[in-house]
Amino acid sequence: MNSVITDLRVTYASGMTRPREWRLQQLQQLALMLEKHESELLEALESDLGKSAAEGWLTELGFLKSDIGYTSKQLKKWMRPRTVSQPLLAWPGRSQVYPEPLGVVLIIGAWNYPVQLLLSPLVAALAAGNCAVLKPSEHAPATADVLARLIPDYLSPEAVTVVTGGADVAEQLLQQRFDHILYTGGGRVGRIVMKAAAEHLTPVTLELGGKSPAVVLSDADLTVSARRIAWGKWLNAGQTCIAPDYVLVDERVQDEFIGELKKAIESFFGEDAELADDYGRIVNEDHCQRLIKYLDQGTIAHGGNYDAALLYIEPTILTNVDADSPVMQEEIFGPLLPVLPVRNLTEAIQFIRERDKPLALYGFSRSDRALKQLTEQTHAGNQCNNDTLMFMLNPELPFGGVGPSGMGRYHGRYGFDTFSHQKAVMSRPFWLDPSFRYPPYTSFKQKLMRWFT
Repeated sequence: MNSVITDLRVTYASGMTRPREWRLQQLQQLALMLEKHESELLEALESDLGKSAAEGWLTELGFLKSDIGYTSKQLKKWMRPRTVSQPLLAWPGRSQVYPEPLGVVLIIGAWNYPVQLLLSPLVAALAAGNCAVLKPSEHAPATADVLARLIPDYLSPEAVTVVTGGADVAEQLLQQRFDHILYTGGGRVGRIVMKAAAEHLTPVTLELGGKSPAVVLSDADLTVSARRIAWGKWLNAGQTCIAPDYVLVDERVQDEFIGELKKAIESFFGEDAELADDYGRIVNEDHCQRLIKYLDQGTIAHGGNYDAALLYIEPTILTNVDADSPVMQEEIFGPLLPVLPVRNLTEAIQFIRERDKPLALYGFSRSDRALKQLTEQTHAGNQCNNDTLMFMLNPELPFGGVGPSGMGRYHGRYGFDTFSHQKAVMSRPFWLDPSFRYPPYTSFKQKLMRWFT
C-alpha cells in the first residue's frame, strides 16, 4: 500500500497534474468513460441496489455528466490567481491568492450511490490538480468491480489509483499519509477516519448523514408536499443520506397528509411496489434485518410488507411513534417513514433543536415568514423549502454536513476549493525601501508607522 502512495507522490512532484490542459483532459476522459460504459454501469447499479436504469442515470451518471460539464467550463476562472488589496505599508507591491493542489488525496465512497459518491469528489480533486486514491464501497461489489476495471483505461494510472477490498483494506489506507481525505458514510466509521487522519494532521471532509426532518405546516399544499416527500424518501428505497428521515406535520392536517402520501406511493409504484420497475432493493441482508426490526416501533399506516430473501421492504408509513424509540434515535436509511404530529412550527423547531444537527432539513409552507423562521432557528447542513433533494442539482450551492452530520463541503467551486490550498503570495519590487520600517525605531519612525498602518 505504501508503494502505491509513493508512486502517486512521485507523479505529483513531477508537476504532471498542474496544467489546466491535463485537468481538462482527465475530466473529458471521465465523461467519455460514463458515456461509453453507461449500460455496464447501470447494470452494476441494478445488481447492487435494484436501481432502475432511469433512476441510475438521474441520480448517478446524469448527475456526474452535469458536474463534469460545469466544472470544465468554470475551471479556468477557478484556477486564476485572485488579486487582493495591498496595505499602504507594503506598497508598492501586489498581493494574490493562488489556488494550488494539495497533493495526494484519498476518497472513500459509499454504497448507496456507489458511482456518484466516488466520482463526484474525484471530479473536484482532478479539477484542483491532485493525484487520488479511490476506495469504492465493498457493499456494492458489482459497481466497485466495474469502476476498478474501467478507471485505469480512461484516467492517468500514474495519477489515479483504485483500491478495492473491505474494512481491512480501508484500515491499511488510513494508516498512510494523505494530503486530504474525503469520506462518505456513517458516523461510526467517520470517527475512525478522523482519528486516523489526526495521526498525520490530515484535513478531512466527512459526509455522514443523520436524521433529516421534513416539517409540513397546515398551510402547505398537501398534495404537492406529499408527492415531493414521497419521491425524496423512497428514491433508492430510502437509502439516501439526505432523504427525509421523519416528518413533523401539523396535527390539524396529519390525516389528510398521510392520505396524500399513500396516493403518492401508489401513483409511483402501483398497488404492489415489489412489482414496480422503479422501486429498488435493500443493499444486503444485514441492513434488511435491521430495518425489519423498526416495523414494530409504531402503527403501520401504510405498507409494512417485506421479503427478506429478496431484500424487499415495502414503502412504509409509521404513526404513533415514540420519539425515544430506536427508529427515532437512529438514522433509518431505508423505506420507513415515521410521521409525528406537532401543534405548530414552534414545537417542530424545538423538536429539531433538541437533536443532532441534520444533514438536510425540509420545510413545507406557503408562508415565507414561517420558512424564514425555520431557517433562522434551526441548524442543518442543507435546507430545501417546499421540495426535497433538489438542492443537489445546483452546482452553485455547497453540499456538506454540520456537527454530527459531517464537516467540510464540496460540489462545484466548493469542491475545487476543498481540494486546493489557497496560498497567499505577496510580491514587492526592490526600488522602494523606506528606512522607517527598520530599527532603531525613533519617535519619528513610530509616528510614520502609525500613520501608514
